[in-house]
Amino acid sequence: MTKQISCNLHDYLEIACMYHYRVKIELKDNQFLEGKAMDIVTSFGREYLIIENDKKHLIELTSLVKLKPLTVNAKFGEIHF
Repeated sequence: MTKQISCNLHDYLEIACMYHYRVKIELKDNQFLEGKAMDIVTSFGREYLIIENDKKHLIELTSLVKLKPLTVNAKFGEIHF
């Protein structure tokens, strides 16, 4: 089983998905991705954030470095993982 993120950080992702926030994420490999947070899914013991822009992206939660909501009046600011 892989390392998981803390429950506190997981809550922010759940909020982003619940309200379908537009977000900008930074990954450990220095890539950036913008899109709409849609859902969190589990597959083979790993958790993934689904981000939609022109297509659907599955982002493993343990690869996240930073999440910044782009939606106006979001319930939280930039989060560091």
